[in-house]
Amino acid sequence: MIAAPQNRPAPWPRPPACLPAARLNEPPQGARVAVAGLVLVRQRPGTAKGVIFVTLEDETGTCNVVIWAKVFERFRRAVMAGRMLRVTGRLERQAGVVHVVAEGIEDISPLLDELLRPGFAVDGTRAADQP
Repeated sequence: MIAAPQNRPAPWPRPPACLPAARLNEPPQGARVAVAGLVLVRQRPGTAKGVIFVTLEDETGTCNVVIWAKVFERFRRAVMAGRMLRVTGRLERQAGVVHVVAEGIEDISPLLDELLRPGFAVDGTRAADQP
């Protein structure tokens, strides 16, 4: 008898939960993911036809984000003013480079103050609650 496939959740965090940069190799090409981090770099090369490239950094590494012109227009304020962003989009791999093609962008800069609280852990729980 062949067992029916079970509907198991993916082994990586699914949106709205954020995937750490160090785990970007886990989901398959095209998987919908969310990432968050400090904005290190914003680039808008003249040869990129309006595409914006953003590099985010979390506690585990960096993540490359590609923002097409139409998405940029919808989320212009967050992209330009945000010091810390949460990006939801599709994972892409090209020539050994992993990046997230943005579908939604949220400015989560107000959460930076939370990082200063004593006992704050990366996942938002208090360090005292950690095993």
